[in-house]
Amino acid sequence: MSKKAKVLFLCTGNSCRSQMAEGWARHLRGEEFTPFSAGIETHGLNPLAVRVMAEAGVDISGQQSKLVADLPEQSFDLVITVCGHADENCPFFPGPTRVAHHGFDDPPKLAAAAKSEEEALGHYRRVRDEIRDFIKTLKP
Repeated sequence: MSKKAKVLFLCTGNSCRSQMAEGWARHLRGEEFTPFSAGIETHGLNPLAVRVMAEAGVDISGQQSKLVADLPEQSFDLVITVCGHADENCPFFPGPTRVAHHGFDDPPKLAAAAKSEEEALGHYRRVRDEIRDFIKTLKP
């Protein structure tokens, strides 16, 4: 049996995109990855992210917004920044950690101009599905 790859999804506030990526990685690729998520800052878990993930059958309600320093694990095989700010401000990871960037649109920012809750949720659902598709193709 091969060792699971430790993957960190890093975002600005660890409230939405990185949380969804962690949830999808655990749900779809849990036999290959031990996923984590963290932020450059903490903004709290976004309730609409929790809601749209639940619609897709993935429960992230028990996850928490956290900083890298708050994680129980500090050594990662792969760190993926999921927003431009995290990519530009990514902390240094010692050892053989591979760092990659795969940016996704920010659902709360997109939803801010929405005229209805359903329109706002549409932005979250689109990004959720884009993250799911990315996780399906992720190489350990």
